[in-house]
Amino acid sequence: MRSAITLVIPHLKEVAQNLTDAISDENLIWAFVSLDNFYSGQGLYALAEPLCEQCVSVVRSRLGEEHPYVAASYNNLAELYRNQGRYTKAEPLYVKALEIEQCLLGEEHPDVARIYNNLALLYHSQGRYTKAEPLYVKALEIEQCLLGEEHPDVARIYNNLAGLYHSQGRYAAAEPLFVKALEIAELSLGVNHPNTITIRQNLKFLRNNR
Repeated sequence: MRSAITLVIPHLKEVAQNLTDAISDENLIWAFVSLDNFYSGQGLYALAEPLCEQCVSVVRSRLGEEHPYVAASYNNLAELYRNQGRYTKAEPLYVKALEIEQCLLGEEHPDVARIYNNLALLYHSQGRYTKAEPLYVKALEIEQCLLGEEHPDVARIYNNLAGLYHSQGRYAAAEPLFVKALEIAELSLGVNHPNTITIRQNLKFLRNNR
């Protein structure tokens, strides 16, 4: 599978770098997103970064500032910076992405919940726990309302919020959330899914170190 994807990469790069004028607005972002996923998934951030920056520039120029693809491009670049620990560059991009999505989609939308969660992860990584917690809670409430309780995305946010409480030493608050996350993940993803295994390990670590 990896070799098949690798064969496509030069063609995606050609599209992203030289053929964007020939791409419809509807498909404008996808070559950049695919390349970002390929490089960032391997930790090759130096290769992903100029593509993410170019994506922001291209979609803003073509579609204007108030477009979901612009918000997605801001979010993707912010994710790249966050994964490198470049938090001061990531934060304003998440905020911009959130403002655009809220304006275009309203508060009750999965994309809004996703950016709340990502911004909360940023604050969590910085130790800014009081800013992270309400964002996790908002993301969780939106996902529960839209997707129901038994959805893997709900499990993911339970896990993240539990991780925040663990970081604060609030073990009694963290444990039931890890348990909920694990129950949902096991049912929706299976006991051997990587996300399920991660949650199970987080719960075990909490219980062994409290």
